[in-house]
Amino acid sequence: MFNKQTHFLASAIVLAGMSFHANAEAKGFNPDISLILDGRYSSISNSTEYALPGFMLGGEADRGEKGFQLGHNELILSGNIDDMFFSKLTAVITDHDSETEVELEEAYIETLGLGAGATIKAGRFFSDIGYLNSRHSHTGDFADVPLVYRALFGNQIKDDGVQVSWLAPTDVYLKVGAEVTRGGLYPAAGAAKDGAGARSLFFKLGDDVGASHSWQLGLSHWQADVIGKEAGSHEHGAATETPTFTGDSEVSGIDFVWKWAPNGNPREQNFKLQAEYFQREENGNLVLAGSSPLESSSYSGKQDGWYVQTVYQFMPRWRVGLRYDELKANNSGSDIAVLDEAGLISDHTPRRSTLMFDYSRSEFSRIRLQFAKDDSYTDSDNIITLQYVMSLGSHGAHKF
Repeated sequence: MFNKQTHFLASAIVLAGMSFHANAEAKGFNPDISLILDGRYSSISNSTEYALPGFMLGGEADRGEKGFQLGHNELILSGNIDDMFFSKLTAVITDHDSETEVELEEAYIETLGLGAGATIKAGRFFSDIGYLNSRHSHTGDFADVPLVYRALFGNQIKDDGVQVSWLAPTDVYLKVGAEVTRGGLYPAAGAAKDGAGARSLFFKLGDDVGASHSWQLGLSHWQADVIGKEAGSHEHGAATETPTFTGDSEVSGIDFVWKWAPNGNPREQNFKLQAEYFQREENGNLVLAGSSPLESSSYSGKQDGWYVQTVYQFMPRWRVGLRYDELKANNSGSDIAVLDEAGLISDHTPRRSTLMFDYSRSEFSRIRLQFAKDDSYTDSDNIITLQYVMSLGSHGAHKF
């Protein structure tokens, strides 16, 4: 059920949308209003509580729930404010532990036509590191994110701050940018440095190869001063203990995408090869909040992960995809028993293989069947997911 805070936020979003629409019509233009509906049914063979050995899970990182459930439903308002600024607000409505939750996912402004290829974005937005992070979940080729995004980012990095980017005036695609953000949302925490606790850099290069092929290469780096980042709690005797990290966290990554479509037209057939690799280093202290006496340890975390996936549209409306992902952790500290209790010591190598089929009646609708052989935690799991993703309004198209 809705709690008071959720009900207030949902009502405020609806009223804001109505006011925005009414004011826009009075001024002679209409904002873009769209709704993404995501629902699914999941069959999960393993009833064990989910964990990733060697990793602290936070944010929205989980395996999902059995049976029927709502996915990532989005209400989106966007449009040009004037000839200088664009604005966008995205609210997410979903269920978690049988409670309906509303979250403000995006709320930003972005400059238009600054000149010289420069763009400034301010507010709450997805970081541009990596290839998938800046993209909405409903545009993904699979029903869930790769394991490395789940393990390192809590599914996706978003934060409040400023992004500056530059698109080079060259024949090849060349974009560079930097972000300074609050560092208050996972995988950071604490909003260090007076609310400017996280920074990132990204570089993207791409080009066409003939009429039918294109590619893109990306490099990125994210770092944050972390104060009190929490992982999932667990019961230990009569106490509930929560692993909590304070220190420095840095993530570096590389991504690559190759696309093929006959003569550049993906409508009939297309193929995409996509891969990303990230490594993270963390140094600081870890405590088991809630333990008595308080248990703590120095912590040096070295973790990495990667995935590779292919998606092939073999005929109009029908696609098949295959993804493999894997993680590795090598963590150490002054008290191995504390780290082990926090789930950070393990010789298990998390990995997963996923096969999906989907059908799109149009660019506004998609039905997907997915099977995953999930060995990301110690008990092997077979997960079957049936999902629909429907777009109402101007947001529409699922881009190749």
